[in-house]
Amino acid sequence: MLKSMTGYGRGEGTVNGRHIVFEVKSVNHKYFECNARITRGCLFLEERLKAYLQERMARGKIDVFLQVENLESAGTQVEVNHALAGAYVSALREVKERYGLPGEVDLPLLTRYADIFSVRKAPEDEEALWQAVQEVAEPAVASLLQMRETEGRRLEKDIKEKAEAILSLVQEIEFRTPETVRQYQERLQARITELIGDSRLDEQRVLTEVAVFADKVAIDEETVRLRSHFGQLQGLLEAGGPTGRKIDFLVQEMNREVNTIGSKSLNPEIAHLVVDIKSEIEKIREQVQNVE
Repeated sequence: MLKSMTGYGRGEGTVNGRHIVFEVKSVNHKYFECNARITRGCLFLEERLKAYLQERMARGKIDVFLQVENLESAGTQVEVNHALAGAYVSALREVKERYGLPGEVDLPLLTRYADIFSVRKAPEDEEALWQAVQEVAEPAVASLLQMRETEGRRLEKDIKEKAEAILSLVQEIEFRTPETVRQYQERLQARITELIGDSRLDEQRVLTEVAVFADKVAIDEETVRLRSHFGQLQGLLEAGGPTGRKIDFLVQEMNREVNTIGSKSLNPEIAHLVVDIKSEIEKIREQVQNVE
């Protein structure tokens, strides 16, 4: 089953005193690329998070938003720089006495000098935090993957329908090619008769010219290869997994064979069929750009 590269998931929850918000979205990209916006203080999770996502997605541009808020203050300490506080008190009293200023050097005044205090947090338990993040991220990632699978099924159905339409057009070209040779033979004989009148036609010469023409417009090799490519496409669609790049290459080969058929065709009806085939192949190519 094919998988799309487009999806979105969101998770939110409180785990072990932490409120966690996790969002992830993905769009098509040639390779796997992950950009993460993570709460300051939790940046050490970035590489682990990228590895976690890459295990589940082979291709796509992934954008992640992770916010972690500690709801509990356990392990947080407020420290006082007593040396600095004493220096402030002494300096303030000195200014008060020297200039005869009113007011008291008291606690409310001292708290205005924030550099006296420092807040220290206990080192984060990285493993515990990662487990908490995973608990919230798992359903969000599952939702994203479900969206990618749902869209993948739609893409697969559409590609199969277009492939069947193309094979029908190829069959029509194969049917019309012998008629092109017959029409050429008739035109050649008519032209020779017009030029030489009632003189006897050199049938062997005519047959030789027709054979040369038939060889020039023969598309057997191209249609055989084209059908082979569609057989491989069917196999890739059934195999599932990250097959987008292989299918993209296969579509290029299909286009190459159709271009050759078009260059050999001298029949306007076949030329129109070739245009229709190229249009359908281009539609497949556009769809494949979003296949993982």
